[in-house]
Amino acid sequence: MFEVPTGWKYFGNLMDSGRLSFCGEESFGTGSDHIREKDGIWAVLAWLSILANKKHSVEEILKNHWAKYGRNFFTRYDYENVESEAGNRMMEALEQLINKPDFTGKKLSFGDRFFTVAKADNFEYIDPIDHSIAKNQGIRVIFVDGSRIVFRLSGTGSSGATIRMYIEAYEADPARHLLDAQEALLPLVQVALNISDLRQFTGRLSPTVIT
Repeated sequence: MFEVPTGWKYFGNLMDSGRLSFCGEESFGTGSDHIREKDGIWAVLAWLSILANKKHSVEEILKNHWAKYGRNFFTRYDYENVESEAGNRMMEALEQLINKPDFTGKKLSFGDRFFTVAKADNFEYIDPIDHSIAKNQGIRVIFVDGSRIVFRLSGTGSSGATIRMYIEAYEADPARHLLDAQEALLPLVQVALNISDLRQFTGRLSPTVIT
């Protein structure tokens, strides 16, 4: 399995070399090696094949999957037109925090939920095909249970920057599988806001867009 930066071109290199046959991105685009691009028709046909084989509804398939493997909740907060200097200062402070020797293993909490840091870094990708290096692809905080927080800063030109905060949490408890994503992710969202000091750096009390 390959974890690549944002950009379909990274999938393309792997597909062209025969190293990858299935790919997907957080914005729900999927594809296979029959085409060097996202393919919505292929995704629909894949789902229709699953429905025909299982003879269950989409809801039933999802619930059965979650009952067996647990559920991963996901959300993305976009803060648009942030002052570039404020965005840069926030990312610099966050990178200093995650590089502290005692950050790995640290327990972060909100309310009665605790998250233990397993790994934290500024994601860097070395393409195994052309050996190009993509640096500063997002600050990641990954927790022992597989949950994670990612911060990405883009568009730091004169018109303002966008900070994207990605939140993903694993939930094994079947009683919580049907929660709304924003409710299920609230503790981890608050942990992310606390460690990043996003509100203090940007003056933003809420995101422009929640996905």
